[in-house]
Amino acid sequence: MTRFDPAHLHWLERHPALGDILAVPCAAQGLPQPTWVATSDAVAEQLGWPIDWWQHPSALAVFSGSALWPGMLSVATVYSGHQFGVWAGQLGDGRALSLGTVKTGLSHGWDGLELQLKGSGPTPFSRRGDGRAVLRSSIREFLCSEAMAGLGIPTTRALSLVASPLQVQRETLETAAVVCRVAPSFLRFGHFEHFAASGNHAALQQLVLDALALFPPNELLPETDAPAVRLLRAVVARTAALIADWQAVGFCHGVMNTDNMSILGLSLDYGPFKFLDAFEPTHICNHSDSWGRYAFARQPSVAWWNLQRLAQALAMLQERDSDDLEAALALYPPLFEQAWMARMRAKLGLVGSHDEDEMLVQAWLDLLSDGRLDHTLAWRKLADIEAGGLDALMHAQKVRFSAWAERYVDRVRAEPEAASTRRMRMLSVNPKYIPRTHQLEQVIAAAQLADFEPVRKFLHMLARPFDEQPEHEAYAALPPLWAAEIALSCSS
Repeated sequence: MTRFDPAHLHWLERHPALGDILAVPCAAQGLPQPTWVATSDAVAEQLGWPIDWWQHPSALAVFSGSALWPGMLSVATVYSGHQFGVWAGQLGDGRALSLGTVKTGLSHGWDGLELQLKGSGPTPFSRRGDGRAVLRSSIREFLCSEAMAGLGIPTTRALSLVASPLQVQRETLETAAVVCRVAPSFLRFGHFEHFAASGNHAALQQLVLDALALFPPNELLPETDAPAVRLLRAVVARTAALIADWQAVGFCHGVMNTDNMSILGLSLDYGPFKFLDAFEPTHICNHSDSWGRYAFARQPSVAWWNLQRLAQALAMLQERDSDDLEAALALYPPLFEQAWMARMRAKLGLVGSHDEDEMLVQAWLDLLSDGRLDHTLAWRKLADIEAGGLDALMHAQKVRFSAWAERYVDRVRAEPEAASTRRMRMLSVNPKYIPRTHQLEQVIAAAQLADFEPVRKFLHMLARPFDEQPEHEAYAALPPLWAAEIALSCSS
Protein backbone atom coordinates (compact mmCIF):
# COMPACT_ATOMS: atom_id res chain seq x y z
CA MET A 1 0.00 0.00 0.00
CA THR A 2 1.28 3.46 -0.88
CA ARG A 3 2.61 5.76 1.85
CA PHE A 4 1.06 8.71 0.05
CA ASP A 5 -1.09 10.76 2.42
CA PRO A 6 -3.34 13.38 0.76
CA ALA A 7 -4.04 14.95 4.15
CA HIS A 8 -0.50 16.36 4.06
CA LEU A 9 -0.87 18.12 0.71
CA HIS A 10 -0.56 21.91 0.74
CA TRP A 11 -3.16 23.74 -1.38
CA LEU A 12 -2.47 27.25 -2.67
CA GLU A 13 -5.03 29.99 -3.21
CA ARG A 14 -4.46 31.46 -6.65
CA HIS A 15 -7.27 34.02 -7.24
CA PRO A 16 -8.51 35.08 -3.78
CA ALA A 17 -9.28 38.66 -4.83
CA LEU A 18 -11.61 37.54 -7.62
CA GLY A 19 -13.46 34.82 -5.72
CA ASP A 20 -16.67 33.60 -7.31
CA ILE A 21 -16.61 36.42 -9.87
CA LEU A 22 -14.14 34.10 -11.65
CA ALA A 23 -14.61 30.68 -10.06
CA VAL A 24 -18.00 29.36 -8.94
CA PRO A 25 -18.05 26.49 -6.40
CA CYS A 26 -19.68 23.45 -7.95
CA ALA A 27 -19.86 19.83 -6.85
CA ALA A 28 -18.77 17.11 -9.25
CA GLN A 29 -21.06 14.23 -10.11
CA GLY A 30 -18.98 11.11 -9.65
CA LEU A 31 -18.84 8.29 -12.15
CA PRO A 32 -20.58 5.08 -11.11
CA GLN A 33 -18.40 1.94 -10.98
CA PRO A 34 -15.17 3.78 -11.81
CA THR A 35 -12.10 1.92 -13.05
CA TRP A 36 -8.54 3.13 -13.51
CA VAL A 37 -7.55 3.18 -17.17
CA ALA A 38 -4.08 4.70 -16.77
CA THR A 39 -2.00 7.12 -14.72
CA SER A 40 1.08 9.11 -15.69
CA ASP A 41 4.17 8.46 -13.59
CA ALA A 42 5.84 11.53 -15.11
CA VAL A 43 3.06 13.86 -13.95
CA ALA A 44 3.05 12.29 -10.49
CA GLU A 45 6.76 13.06 -10.26
CA GLN A 46 6.08 16.67 -11.33
CA LEU A 47 3.63 16.93 -8.45
CA GLY A 48 6.17 15.46 -6.05
CA TRP A 49 3.94 12.41 -5.50
CA PRO A 50 5.04 8.77 -5.49
CA ILE A 51 4.09 6.89 -8.65
CA ASP A 52 1.80 4.61 -6.64
CA TRP A 53 -0.30 7.53 -5.32
CA TRP A 54 -3.32 6.11 -7.12
CA GLN A 55 -3.33 3.11 -4.79
CA HIS A 56 -4.45 5.29 -1.89
CA PRO A 57 -7.90 4.01 -0.79
CA SER A 58 -9.63 7.31 -1.60
CA ALA A 59 -7.83 8.14 -4.85
CA LEU A 60 -10.27 6.47 -7.26
CA ALA A 61 -13.24 8.23 -5.66
CA VAL A 62 -11.51 11.63 -5.85
CA PHE A 63 -10.37 11.30 -9.46
CA SER A 64 -13.70 9.99 -10.67
CA GLY A 65 -15.48 12.98 -9.11
CA SER A 66 -17.11 11.34 -6.07
CA ALA A 67 -14.99 12.79 -3.25
CA LEU A 68 -12.55 15.54 -2.31
CA TRP A 69 -9.33 15.43 -0.35
CA PRO A 70 -8.82 17.87 2.55
CA GLY A 71 -8.08 21.32 1.12
CA MET A 72 -9.69 20.68 -2.26
CA LEU A 73 -12.51 22.91 -3.50
CA SER A 74 -14.13 22.13 -6.85
CA VAL A 75 -14.92 25.24 -8.92
CA ALA A 76 -15.85 26.08 -12.49
CA THR A 77 -14.51 29.28 -14.04
CA VAL A 78 -16.31 31.69 -16.32
CA TYR A 79 -14.83 32.95 -19.58
CA SER A 80 -16.01 34.20 -22.94
CA GLY A 81 -14.46 34.02 -26.37
CA HIS A 82 -14.45 34.02 -30.14
CA GLN A 83 -15.34 30.67 -31.72
CA PHE A 84 -14.50 30.17 -35.40
CA GLY A 85 -13.88 33.90 -35.61
CA VAL A 86 -17.27 34.93 -34.20
CA TRP A 87 -17.92 36.42 -30.77
CA ALA A 88 -19.71 33.71 -28.78
CA GLY A 89 -20.29 35.64 -25.56
CA GLN A 90 -20.12 33.94 -22.18
CA LEU A 91 -18.82 30.38 -22.18
CA GLY A 92 -17.01 28.88 -19.19
CA ASP A 93 -15.95 25.48 -17.89
CA GLY A 94 -18.90 23.45 -19.13
CA ARG A 95 -17.48 20.07 -18.18
CA ALA A 96 -14.35 20.88 -16.21
CA LEU A 97 -13.88 21.48 -12.50
CA SER A 98 -10.71 22.73 -10.86
CA LEU A 99 -9.85 20.91 -7.64
CA GLY A 100 -7.30 23.53 -6.62
CA THR A 101 -3.61 24.27 -6.97
CA VAL A 102 -1.34 21.96 -5.00
CA LYS A 103 2.14 22.96 -3.85
CA THR A 104 4.59 20.60 -5.53
CA GLY A 105 7.29 20.77 -2.86
CA LEU A 106 9.94 20.43 -5.55
CA SER A 107 13.10 22.55 -5.77
CA HIS A 108 12.70 22.93 -9.56
CA GLY A 109 9.75 23.61 -11.84
CA TRP A 110 6.47 25.22 -10.83
CA ASP A 111 5.78 25.82 -7.14
CA GLY A 112 2.14 24.91 -7.66
CA LEU A 113 0.16 22.89 -10.20
CA GLU A 114 -3.58 23.05 -10.73
CA LEU A 115 -5.60 19.83 -10.92
CA GLN A 116 -8.72 19.84 -13.06
CA LEU A 117 -11.27 17.10 -13.68
CA LYS A 118 -12.72 17.00 -17.18
CA GLY A 119 -15.99 15.12 -17.59
CA SER A 120 -17.19 15.24 -13.99
CA GLY A 121 -20.72 16.46 -14.71
CA PRO A 122 -22.62 19.69 -15.40
CA THR A 123 -21.53 23.10 -14.14
CA PRO A 124 -23.23 26.50 -14.17
CA PHE A 125 -21.62 26.98 -17.61
CA SER A 126 -22.66 23.72 -19.28
CA ARG A 127 -25.23 25.46 -21.50
CA ARG A 128 -27.68 22.54 -21.45
CA GLY A 129 -24.86 20.02 -21.88
CA ASP A 130 -24.40 16.99 -19.63
CA GLY A 131 -20.89 17.98 -18.52
CA ARG A 132 -19.56 14.54 -19.37
CA ALA A 133 -16.62 13.39 -21.45
CA VAL A 134 -16.65 10.10 -23.32
CA LEU A 135 -13.96 7.44 -23.11
CA ARG A 136 -13.01 7.96 -26.77
CA SER A 137 -12.16 11.66 -26.47
CA SER A 138 -10.69 11.21 -22.99
CA ILE A 139 -8.18 8.65 -24.25
CA ARG A 140 -7.21 11.00 -27.06
CA GLU A 141 -6.65 13.88 -24.63
CA PHE A 142 -4.81 11.77 -22.07
CA LEU A 143 -2.40 10.30 -24.61
CA CYS A 144 -1.85 13.47 -26.64
CA SER A 145 -1.13 15.55 -23.53
CA GLU A 146 1.64 13.16 -22.55
CA ALA A 147 2.85 12.73 -26.13
CA MET A 148 3.30 16.49 -26.48
CA ALA A 149 5.26 16.55 -23.26
CA GLY A 150 7.46 13.77 -24.60
CA LEU A 151 8.06 15.86 -27.72
CA GLY A 152 9.14 18.79 -25.55
CA ILE A 153 6.15 20.94 -26.55
CA PRO A 154 4.51 23.07 -23.82
CA THR A 155 1.20 21.47 -22.86
CA THR A 156 -1.31 20.79 -20.17
CA ARG A 157 -0.59 17.36 -18.72
CA ALA A 158 -2.76 14.37 -17.84
CA LEU A 159 -2.38 12.72 -14.45
CA SER A 160 -5.08 10.08 -14.64
CA LEU A 161 -7.86 8.57 -16.72
CA VAL A 162 -10.87 6.85 -15.17
CA ALA A 163 -13.57 4.94 -17.08
CA SER A 164 -17.14 4.02 -16.19
CA PRO A 165 -19.99 1.99 -17.70
CA LEU A 166 -22.19 5.12 -17.48
CA GLN A 167 -23.64 5.80 -20.94
CA VAL A 168 -23.86 9.25 -22.48
CA GLN A 169 -25.34 10.32 -25.80
CA ARG A 170 -23.13 11.79 -28.50
CA GLU A 171 -23.45 10.79 -32.16
CA THR A 172 -24.09 7.36 -30.63
CA LEU A 173 -24.30 6.05 -27.07
CA GLU A 174 -20.82 5.98 -25.54
CA THR A 175 -19.38 5.31 -22.10
CA ALA A 176 -18.17 8.13 -19.87
CA ALA A 177 -14.72 8.89 -18.50
CA VAL A 178 -12.90 11.54 -16.46
CA VAL A 179 -9.42 12.89 -17.18
CA CYS A 180 -7.46 14.75 -14.53
CA ARG A 181 -5.59 17.52 -16.31
CA VAL A 182 -2.64 19.31 -14.72
CA ALA A 183 -1.14 22.72 -15.50
CA PRO A 184 0.40 25.67 -13.68
CA SER A 185 -2.81 27.48 -14.64
CA PHE A 186 -5.75 26.99 -16.99
CA LEU A 187 -6.19 30.73 -17.60
CA ARG A 188 -7.25 31.35 -21.20
CA PHE A 189 -7.45 34.36 -23.48
CA GLY A 190 -11.20 34.03 -22.98
CA HIS A 191 -10.98 34.82 -19.26
CA PHE A 192 -9.63 38.27 -20.13
CA GLU A 193 -12.13 38.73 -22.92
CA HIS A 194 -14.95 37.97 -20.50
CA PHE A 195 -14.15 40.72 -18.02
CA ALA A 196 -13.42 43.21 -20.78
CA ALA A 197 -16.74 42.45 -22.48
CA SER A 198 -18.64 42.81 -19.22
CA GLY A 199 -16.89 46.09 -18.45
CA ASN A 200 -15.48 44.85 -15.16
CA HIS A 201 -12.34 46.98 -15.09
CA ALA A 202 -11.33 46.02 -11.54
CA ALA A 203 -11.64 42.26 -12.18
CA LEU A 204 -9.68 42.51 -15.44
CA GLN A 205 -6.94 44.47 -13.72
CA GLN A 206 -6.73 41.91 -10.92
CA LEU A 207 -6.66 39.03 -13.40
CA VAL A 208 -3.70 40.66 -15.17
CA LEU A 209 -1.81 40.88 -11.86
CA ASP A 210 -2.66 37.26 -11.05
CA ALA A 211 -1.45 36.15 -14.47
CA LEU A 212 1.80 38.10 -14.17
CA ALA A 213 2.56 36.19 -10.97
CA LEU A 214 2.70 32.98 -13.05
CA PHE A 215 5.59 34.18 -15.23
CA PRO A 216 9.29 34.24 -14.33
CA PRO A 217 10.47 37.84 -13.82
CA ASN A 218 12.86 37.67 -16.78
CA GLU A 219 9.90 37.32 -19.16
CA LEU A 220 8.27 40.51 -17.90
CA LEU A 221 10.90 43.13 -18.62
CA PRO A 222 11.05 46.08 -18.65
CA GLU A 223 9.33 46.53 -15.31
CA THR A 224 8.57 50.16 -16.13
CA ASP A 225 5.89 49.11 -18.63
CA ALA A 226 2.26 48.87 -17.58
CA PRO A 227 1.17 45.44 -16.30
CA ALA A 228 -1.10 44.77 -19.29
CA VAL A 229 1.73 45.53 -21.72
CA ARG A 230 4.17 43.30 -19.84
CA LEU A 231 1.66 40.47 -19.84
CA LEU A 232 0.85 40.78 -23.53
CA ARG A 233 4.52 40.81 -24.49
CA ALA A 234 5.12 37.60 -22.51
CA VAL A 235 2.05 35.89 -23.96
CA VAL A 236 3.02 36.91 -27.50
CA ALA A 237 6.50 35.40 -27.07
CA ARG A 238 5.21 32.15 -25.61
CA THR A 239 2.48 31.79 -28.22
CA ALA A 240 4.92 32.37 -31.07
CA ALA A 241 7.21 29.66 -29.71
CA LEU A 242 4.30 27.25 -29.19
CA ILE A 243 2.93 27.61 -32.71
CA ALA A 244 6.43 27.15 -34.14
CA ASP A 245 6.59 23.89 -32.18
CA TRP A 246 3.25 22.77 -33.59
CA GLN A 247 4.24 23.54 -37.18
CA ALA A 248 7.59 21.82 -36.79
CA VAL A 249 6.10 18.55 -35.59
CA GLY A 250 3.04 18.60 -37.86
CA PHE A 251 0.44 19.07 -35.14
CA CYS A 252 -3.04 20.33 -36.06
CA HIS A 253 -5.10 21.62 -33.14
CA GLY A 254 -8.41 21.79 -34.94
CA VAL A 255 -10.27 24.32 -32.74
CA MET A 256 -8.08 27.37 -32.12
CA ASN A 257 -10.85 29.48 -30.59
CA THR A 258 -9.73 32.20 -28.20
CA ASP A 259 -11.19 30.24 -25.29
CA ASN A 260 -8.84 27.37 -26.21
CA MET A 261 -5.70 29.53 -26.04
CA SER A 262 -3.57 29.34 -22.91
CA ILE A 263 -2.21 32.52 -21.36
CA LEU A 264 0.95 30.52 -20.54
CA GLY A 265 1.51 29.35 -24.11
CA LEU A 266 0.48 25.75 -23.41
CA SER A 267 -1.22 23.39 -25.83
CA LEU A 268 -4.73 23.33 -24.40
CA ASP A 269 -7.97 21.42 -25.08
CA TYR A 270 -7.31 18.38 -27.25
CA GLY A 271 -10.44 17.87 -29.32
CA PRO A 272 -10.23 17.09 -33.06
CA PHE A 273 -6.43 17.28 -33.09
CA LYS A 274 -4.28 15.37 -35.53
CA PHE A 275 -0.63 14.85 -36.31
CA LEU A 276 -0.13 15.02 -40.07
CA ASP A 277 0.45 11.77 -41.88
CA ALA A 278 1.00 12.97 -45.44
CA PHE A 279 2.36 16.51 -45.40
CA GLU A 280 -0.58 18.58 -46.57
CA PRO A 281 -0.37 22.26 -45.53
CA THR A 282 -4.05 22.83 -46.31
CA HIS A 283 -5.15 19.86 -44.19
CA ILE A 284 -8.28 20.46 -42.07
CA CYS A 285 -8.47 17.98 -39.21
CA ASN A 286 -11.90 19.05 -37.90
CA HIS A 287 -14.81 18.21 -40.19
CA SER A 288 -16.86 20.83 -38.29
CA ASP A 289 -14.49 23.47 -39.72
CA SER A 290 -16.27 23.78 -43.05
CA TRP A 291 -14.37 26.93 -44.08
CA GLY A 292 -10.92 25.62 -43.16
CA ARG A 293 -10.29 28.42 -40.71
CA TYR A 294 -8.06 26.16 -38.62
CA ALA A 295 -6.23 24.37 -41.43
CA PHE A 296 -2.66 23.40 -40.56
CA ALA A 297 -0.96 26.18 -42.55
CA ARG A 298 -3.27 28.81 -41.07
CA GLN A 299 -2.42 28.12 -37.44
CA PRO A 300 0.30 30.80 -37.21
CA SER A 301 -2.00 33.54 -38.56
CA VAL A 302 -4.92 32.37 -36.41
CA ALA A 303 -2.73 32.59 -33.32
CA TRP A 304 -1.90 36.18 -34.22
CA TRP A 305 -5.60 36.94 -34.74
CA ASN A 306 -6.32 35.48 -31.31
CA LEU A 307 -3.55 37.58 -29.77
CA GLN A 308 -5.17 40.64 -31.31
CA ARG A 309 -8.40 39.74 -29.49
CA LEU A 310 -6.44 39.46 -26.24
CA ALA A 311 -4.82 42.83 -26.88
CA GLN A 312 -8.24 44.28 -27.59
CA ALA A 313 -9.44 43.04 -24.19
CA LEU A 314 -6.39 44.41 -22.41
CA ALA A 315 -6.83 47.78 -24.13
CA MET A 316 -9.58 48.48 -21.62
CA LEU A 317 -6.77 49.00 -19.09
CA GLN A 318 -4.57 51.01 -21.47
CA GLU A 319 -6.81 53.72 -22.87
CA ARG A 320 -3.97 56.24 -23.01
CA ASP A 321 -1.17 53.85 -23.93
CA SER A 322 -2.71 51.57 -26.53
CA ASP A 323 0.35 52.13 -28.75
CA ASP A 324 2.38 50.08 -26.27
CA LEU A 325 -0.03 47.15 -26.69
CA GLU A 326 0.23 47.49 -30.47
CA ALA A 327 4.01 47.40 -30.21
CA ALA A 328 3.87 44.26 -28.07
CA LEU A 329 1.47 42.65 -30.54
CA ALA A 330 3.74 43.54 -33.47
CA LEU A 331 6.44 41.31 -31.99
CA TYR A 332 4.54 38.17 -32.96
CA PRO A 333 5.38 37.84 -36.70
CA PRO A 334 9.17 38.19 -36.32
CA LEU A 335 9.22 36.06 -33.16
CA PHE A 336 7.27 33.29 -34.87
CA GLU A 337 9.48 33.40 -37.97
CA GLN A 338 12.63 33.26 -35.86
CA ALA A 339 11.31 30.40 -33.75
CA TRP A 340 10.09 28.46 -36.77
CA MET A 341 13.37 28.83 -38.66
CA ALA A 342 15.32 27.80 -35.57
CA ARG A 343 13.29 24.60 -35.42
CA MET A 344 13.66 23.99 -39.16
CA ARG A 345 17.43 24.40 -38.96
CA ALA A 346 17.56 22.00 -36.03
CA LYS A 347 15.46 19.44 -37.91
CA LEU A 348 17.80 19.80 -40.90
CA GLY A 349 20.82 19.37 -38.65
CA LEU A 350 22.13 22.88 -39.25
CA VAL A 351 24.05 24.70 -36.54
CA GLY A 352 24.92 27.94 -38.28
CA SER A 353 22.71 30.33 -40.22
CA HIS A 354 23.11 30.98 -43.95
CA ASP A 355 21.09 33.31 -46.17
CA GLU A 356 19.90 30.43 -48.38
CA ASP A 357 18.53 28.37 -45.51
CA GLU A 358 14.96 29.63 -45.89
CA MET A 359 14.91 28.64 -49.57
CA LEU A 360 16.37 25.25 -48.67
CA VAL A 361 13.65 24.69 -46.08
CA GLN A 362 10.86 25.80 -48.40
CA ALA A 363 12.10 23.60 -51.23
CA TRP A 364 12.13 20.61 -48.87
CA LEU A 365 8.59 21.34 -47.68
CA ASP A 366 7.47 21.68 -51.31
CA LEU A 367 8.87 18.22 -52.00
CA LEU A 368 6.99 16.80 -49.04
CA SER A 369 3.76 18.54 -50.04
CA ASP A 370 3.85 17.78 -53.76
CA GLY A 371 4.60 14.14 -53.09
CA ARG A 372 2.23 13.91 -50.10
CA LEU A 373 5.07 12.27 -48.22
CA ASP A 374 4.71 11.20 -44.63
CA HIS A 375 5.77 14.19 -42.53
CA THR A 376 7.21 12.32 -39.56
CA LEU A 377 9.00 9.57 -41.49
CA ALA A 378 10.50 11.91 -44.09
CA TRP A 379 12.05 14.19 -41.48
CA ARG A 380 13.29 11.20 -39.49
CA LYS A 381 14.90 9.54 -42.51
CA LEU A 382 16.57 12.80 -43.53
CA ALA A 383 19.22 12.07 -40.90
CA ASP A 384 20.38 9.18 -43.11
CA ILE A 385 20.19 10.97 -46.45
CA GLU A 386 23.79 10.21 -47.38
CA ALA A 387 23.16 6.50 -46.81
CA GLY A 388 20.07 6.52 -49.02
CA GLY A 389 17.59 6.64 -46.16
CA LEU A 390 15.07 8.67 -48.17
CA ASP A 391 15.31 6.82 -51.49
CA ALA A 392 12.23 4.67 -50.95
CA LEU A 393 10.07 7.65 -50.02
CA MET A 394 11.30 9.88 -52.83
CA HIS A 395 11.10 7.49 -55.79
CA ALA A 396 8.26 9.47 -57.44
CA GLN A 397 10.23 12.73 -57.32
CA LYS A 398 13.67 11.37 -57.97
CA VAL A 399 14.91 14.19 -60.21
CA ARG A 400 13.68 17.05 -58.02
CA PHE A 401 14.83 15.33 -54.90
CA SER A 402 18.30 14.66 -56.28
CA ALA A 403 18.74 18.34 -57.07
CA TRP A 404 17.59 19.38 -53.59
CA ALA A 405 19.67 16.68 -51.90
CA GLU A 406 22.80 17.91 -53.64
CA ARG A 407 22.23 21.43 -52.30
CA TYR A 408 21.42 20.10 -48.84
CA VAL A 409 24.45 17.81 -48.60
CA ASP A 410 26.72 20.66 -49.70
CA ARG A 411 25.15 22.82 -47.00
CA VAL A 412 25.58 20.35 -44.15
CA ARG A 413 29.13 19.52 -45.18
CA ALA A 414 29.95 23.19 -44.65
CA GLU A 415 29.00 22.76 -40.99
CA PRO A 416 31.87 22.36 -38.50
CA GLU A 417 30.73 19.14 -36.76
CA ALA A 418 31.09 15.51 -37.74
CA ALA A 419 28.33 13.77 -39.70
CA SER A 420 27.73 11.32 -36.84
CA THR A 421 27.17 14.19 -34.41
CA ARG A 422 24.78 15.89 -36.80
CA ARG A 423 22.85 12.65 -37.26
CA MET A 424 22.39 12.21 -33.52
CA ARG A 425 21.19 15.80 -33.16
CA MET A 426 18.67 15.33 -35.96
CA LEU A 427 17.32 12.14 -34.42
CA SER A 428 16.89 14.01 -31.13
CA VAL A 429 14.48 16.56 -32.70
CA ASN A 430 12.76 14.52 -35.43
CA PRO A 431 10.49 12.02 -33.66
CA LYS A 432 10.00 8.45 -34.74
CA TYR A 433 6.76 7.98 -32.80
CA ILE A 434 3.73 10.25 -32.69
CA PRO A 435 0.11 9.50 -31.70
CA ARG A 436 -1.23 8.83 -35.19
CA THR A 437 -4.98 9.01 -35.56
CA HIS A 438 -5.46 5.44 -36.78
CA GLN A 439 -3.34 4.11 -33.92
CA LEU A 440 -5.42 6.04 -31.41
CA GLU A 441 -8.54 4.54 -32.97
CA GLN A 442 -7.16 1.06 -32.40
CA VAL A 443 -6.28 1.85 -28.79
CA ILE A 444 -9.76 3.27 -28.25
CA ALA A 445 -11.44 0.21 -29.77
CA ALA A 446 -9.61 -2.04 -27.30
CA ALA A 447 -10.49 0.21 -24.37
CA GLN A 448 -14.15 0.18 -25.31
CA LEU A 449 -13.96 -3.58 -24.80
CA ALA A 450 -12.43 -2.97 -21.33
CA ASP A 451 -8.87 -3.78 -22.48
CA PHE A 452 -6.82 -0.86 -21.16
CA GLU A 453 -3.37 -2.37 -21.66
CA PRO A 454 -2.95 -0.78 -25.14
CA VAL A 455 -3.51 2.67 -23.56
CA ARG A 456 -0.72 2.04 -21.07
CA LYS A 457 1.58 0.57 -23.70
CA PHE A 458 1.02 3.55 -26.00
CA LEU A 459 1.63 5.95 -23.10
CA HIS A 460 5.04 4.44 -22.35
CA MET A 461 6.03 4.47 -26.02
CA LEU A 462 5.06 8.12 -26.50
CA ALA A 463 7.16 9.16 -23.50
CA ARG A 464 10.28 8.41 -25.63
CA PRO A 465 9.31 9.55 -29.14
CA PHE A 466 12.88 10.13 -30.34
CA ASP A 467 14.31 6.78 -29.21
CA GLU A 468 14.62 3.61 -31.21
CA GLN A 469 12.16 1.19 -29.66
CA PRO A 470 12.43 -2.13 -31.54
CA GLU A 471 9.49 -3.58 -29.65
CA HIS A 472 7.28 -0.78 -31.04
CA GLU A 473 8.64 -0.68 -34.60
CA ALA A 474 5.17 -1.32 -36.05
CA TYR A 475 4.01 2.04 -34.69
CA ALA A 476 6.59 3.80 -36.90
CA ALA A 477 5.26 2.35 -40.16
CA LEU A 478 3.42 4.26 -42.88
CA PRO A 479 -0.28 4.59 -42.04
CA PRO A 480 -2.74 2.37 -43.91
CA LEU A 481 -4.83 3.90 -46.69
CA TRP A 482 -8.00 3.77 -44.58
CA ALA A 483 -6.42 6.14 -42.03
CA ALA A 484 -7.06 9.08 -44.38
CA GLU A 485 -10.81 8.47 -44.14
CA ILE A 486 -11.06 8.95 -40.36
CA ALA A 487 -13.27 11.97 -39.60
CA LEU A 488 -12.79 14.06 -36.46
CA SER A 489 -15.19 16.57 -34.98
CA CYS A 490 -15.42 18.80 -31.93
CA SER A 491 -16.70 15.81 -29.94
CA SER A 492 -13.60 13.75 -30.79
